[in-house]
Amino acid sequence: MNEQLDLLKPKVKEVFEHLHSHPEVSWQEVETTRYLQELLEREGFEVSLFEGMTGLSVTIGEGTPVVGLRTDIDALWQEVDGVYRANHSCGHDGHMTMAVGTLLLARELGIPSKGTLKVIFQPAEEKGKGALAVLEQGIIDDLDYLFGVHLRAMDELDDGSSSASLRHGAAKMVSGTIMGTEAHGARPHQGQNAIEVGASLVHALQGIHCNPMVSHTAKMTMFQAGGDSANIIPGTAKFSLDLRAQENQVMEELYCHVQRVIAAVSQQHGVEITYEVMAEMVAAEVDPIAEQIMAEAISKTVGEHRMVRTIVTPGGEDFHFYAVHRPTVKSTMLGLGCGLSPGLHHPHMTFNQESLVTGIQILTHAIELAFQSKK
Repeated sequence: MNEQLDLLKPKVKEVFEHLHSHPEVSWQEVETTRYLQELLEREGFEVSLFEGMTGLSVTIGEGTPVVGLRTDIDALWQEVDGVYRANHSCGHDGHMTMAVGTLLLARELGIPSKGTLKVIFQPAEEKGKGALAVLEQGIIDDLDYLFGVHLRAMDELDDGSSSASLRHGAAKMVSGTIMGTEAHGARPHQGQNAIEVGASLVHALQGIHCNPMVSHTAKMTMFQAGGDSANIIPGTAKFSLDLRAQENQVMEELYCHVQRVIAAVSQQHGVEITYEVMAEMVAAEVDPIAEQIMAEAISKTVGEHRMVRTIVTPGGEDFHFYAVHRPTVKSTMLGLGCGLSPGLHHPHMTFNQESLVTGIQILTHAIELAFQSKK
């Protein structure tokens, strides 16, 4: 494998540099999809574009077992040096590069000799909607295994170490509106102050308690009310809530508490409060067999001393929708230690690009082991 990897390194570098310098945000990854399609077709792969959206998949071989590898292809929209633009500060350019490299290496090694390999280039992970859209198209319905990968920051993993699973938490982003009655500043009794309603809501959220053994939070992250006139009591306000829980069951309990809190504050102040879930992520549901395969792949590549079994992180990742909606698919996500700093989503995030070759090697070993697995 080392000889084939050495030959692939120039291509891996070329692919990463192109993807890094051509970021596109969720659902708008048109040129990214075109680039990947043309690249993979030139390499002799059969490419299937997704219906009605960006993204694509590549299938090699036939029959069972069916092993999948998924990568995300979108970038973030953020301020970089005073200018808002698309930016690959979450590492999806690296993820795509590893997926392409794994395809090329697997072919060179004759993987799969029996069975089917499916590599999925998924859009809109940052919106939390891409995996659900792929699920609707039935692309993973025949999979036995599904692997993913995500770069990890230095505060989670040392450069050169990797984890066999990533246990992301669940998240819900709630958007709401308080509809009270505006009043003159001198006659507060004639209205319902939306700011005071918001303050009550913040205080009530702090009183929510779920299982203390499982981390969880519910907090207000945006509140807008009032205008330029200081003598007008605002009757309406908009707010956002961010809910986090490390387990899906606790998230369900947490959201029920939040709904009861909103209803109680609404009744207390005599105002209408409407709200809806704008985006959500489920917590990781890691399959132990897939995790063991990934652990063996890491140990085989960099040594057992650099293999970490799992990383628990409060961040979200829509990869885990696949396991929740298709529980028969054995899935896990590789956490790749790569010297990433200052942190994910930082506008100037950097990492050791040589680690991409290590990631390709680990993923290829994991795929090979999955094809050999009897379970």
